[in-house]
Amino acid sequence: MAGEAINEDYPHEIDEQLTGFDTAVSSVKSMLDTLISMPRNDLLQKLDPLEQAKLDLMSVYTLNSLFWMYLVTQGINPREHGIKQELERIRTYMNKVKEITDKKKAARLDKGAASRFLRNALYDPEEKNSAKKLASKKAAETSSDTPQRKRSKLS
Repeated sequence: MAGEAINEDYPHEIDEQLTGFDTAVSSVKSMLDTLISMPRNDLLQKLDPLEQAKLDLMSVYTLNSLFWMYLVTQGINPREHGIKQELERIRTYMNKVKEITDKKKAARLDKGAASRFLRNALYDPEEKNSAKKLASKKAAETSSDTPQRKRSKLS
């Protein structure tokens, strides 16, 4: 009978939505419990500066989003409240951190490797042989152009 009284407090059309909301709130509560269970200083010491910034931004964004929801439940329009500007400010910082992360992940060009790759891809053995022949011809011509000393019969 008590269950029937609870169900009569709200329209049955929103029962599924309320169940989903209750599941989401439980999920948020379990995540927050996990985050709060560890001392913040210990948690931050284990992270690099970029990860620390991500954690701080996530925490601030979450708290402000929860405040947004609180305002909605109190009948206040959050779009006309200062929380909207705060969430936008946090989003800009989140985008800056994302850009930094993307730059770290971006592929870097190894110029030496690229030039070796191109040189080997464009390698033509016949061209190399003709270059060697041309070089040896030039060497022969230059040696024939220089006067050679006559050897004496005494030596």
